[in-house]
Formats: sequence, structure tokens, C-alpha cells
Amino acid sequence: MPFNRPTITTINERITGDIDTNVPDGQPRLRRSLFGVLGKVITGAVHGLYGYLQYQARQILPDTADEENFARHASLKKVIRKAPESGTGPILIVGNNGAVMEAGKKWQRSDGIIYEVTEEATIAAGQALVTVIATTAGANTNAAAGTTLNLIETVSGIDSTATVNGDGITGGADLESLESWRARYLDRIQKPPQGGNANDYVQWALEVPGVTRAWSYPLELGEGTITVRFVRDDDDVIPTEQDVETVEAYINDRRCVTSVLTVVAPIATPNDFTIALVPNTSVVQAAVLAELTDLYRREAKPGGTMLISRIREAVSIAAGESDNNVVSPAADITHTTGQMPLLGDITWQ
Repeated sequence: MPFNRPTITTINERITGDIDTNVPDGQPRLRRSLFGVLGKVITGAVHGLYGYLQYQARQILPDTADEENFARHASLKKVIRKAPESGTGPILIVGNNGAVMEAGKKWQRSDGIIYEVTEEATIAAGQALVTVIATTAGANTNAAAGTTLNLIETVSGIDSTATVNGDGITGGADLESLESWRARYLDRIQKPPQGGNANDYVQWALEVPGVTRAWSYPLELGEGTITVRFVRDDDDVIPTEQDVETVEAYINDRRCVTSVLTVVAPIATPNDFTIALVPNTSVVQAAVLAELTDLYRREAKPGGTMLISRIREAVSIAAGESDNNVVSPAADITHTTGQMPLLGDITWQ
């Protein structure tokens, strides 16, 4: 039978009842009597002890422990919390031929994020590609291609503005959330390492900062092969080439030496919708969008099927919605190997 913590009223009734029973001559708890005061004081102390015991009971189990105590559980299994990472990538600078951009020079984004040049570069044919890294960490240090950066300190012969190039500045990640950290720990407990089985590859991929979901596919490319795909939901979902190289290098340091590993980015496959919504207001549209976004983060996977029943359910449970009709798609959305379902454009009716 589970133990039910008594309420403070119940505790007080028990204590004052004991006082009444054990003090002779009757009327031990007259108004403002010493026994009445002692009963209330002891009640408060006992209630606090029950609360502390209840708190400690939650800390014993990793699925209910608070952040500080969960860290001790995780350390015993060496499930390390993913640290925040700084975004890095190329920027295109322009200027006079022969002008030198020295390592350590800083560029600033319009919101104040600062990037530092990692290697010296010399202008040729009027421009040069320079690799920069953010001086702070976090997902907000990532930047899309075309983003403008401004030189903080003037450099002779080089324009004061530059643009993010290539795949953009990527790799930035926030400190792993407690929920994600706990989920990885519980997965390790429920699916302990097996010397390189399919789930081991998923766990290894998820240990890389910024990776939020991962899948492994044994034998996809033949005997002795395993393919790993992953996404970065807090970035642009589909990983860049640099992200893929980072995950592949991390897994290569841990995998079975006899397996042939292939790490690839899923193929972005947007799913567009036409939805008749009642009431068709911006507030309700935002609520539907939030529910669909949550659905795709929970259930979308490479080569998977997005069930129309789940899509209709997500629209129906949106706050403020009174009626709807998912005009298209009209059936389950299927995807081939490697195709990653993404929430596409929504046309509202």
C-alpha cells in the first residue's frame, strides 16, 4: 500500500490528541495554554520533516530527481550533459588585393553577437573567405547564409561589412535541457550498451551537442554496414555537411571497428497543408501551427509516415479551435528512404 503524506491538519489532530490523552487532570489545552502552543510548534516541525522525506524520496529515483541530484545519477553512468557550443563558419570579406585579415579580429552581428577570425586570410581577386567562431556559446550564435556582419575594429584595405557564406554559421548549441539529458540517461538504463548494436549508434549521435534526434539503419548499404541519420531541431533541423562530419568523427572514436559507418543528413521533404479553420484567426492559426510543429518533432523520422489521423488530431486540439477540415493532404503522407518529413507551408481557408 502506498504511503500517503498526512496533511498538517491531520498531524495537528494526532499531536493534540496525544497531549489530551497523556496529560492528567483534564483541560490540558485551554486557550493560550502552554500545551496548545507546544502542539502547534511540534505540528509545524513534523510537517516539515514529512516534506523533507518526500523530497528525498524523489531524489532517489533518476526520473524524478531535481537537476542537482540527477547530475549525480548521470555521472555514475557517465551520461555527460552536452555543453553549449559556439557557432562557426565562413564569411566572405571584400577589399583591396593583398590586404590581410588577421586571426583574432572580431565581427559583430546586428544583435550584438561577436565572431572572431580563426585563421589569417589575404584578399585576392577582391575577396577572401574567412572562418569565424562566436565568442559566446548557444544556438543563437548560428547565422544563415547572407547574414551581414560588421567589423568592430577597422582593418586597412578591408571593407567594414561582410556576409555569412556557404552553409552559414552552424554548430552553435545551447546547454542541453534537463529533459533531454534525463531522456538520454533513461535510454541508457533501459537499453544498456551492447558493444555496437543499432541503439548504441543512436546514443552516440545524441551525445554530440546540438543533435536532438537520431536513427540508425543496420545493413542499409549492405552486409556489415550501418547508416546513421540525425537532425538538429534547435537549429535548421537538417544538419550541414560540417555537422555530419562532426557526428561521424565522434561515432568513429567509439564504434565497433568491423562495422562500415555512413553518417548522412536526411533529405528535407516539406509537407504542405491546406486547412479550413473555424475561427480562422491569427491566434488560432498560431495555436494550430504550434501543435503541428510539436507533432512533427515527436513523430517525424526519415522514411516515416505521417498519419493523417494524427495530423487531424493535432489541428483539433489547438487552443481556440471550434471546427476544422484538413483539406489536403487527404491521406497518410509516406516518405521513401532518407526523406525527412518537415512542416511545410500552410494555406488557411
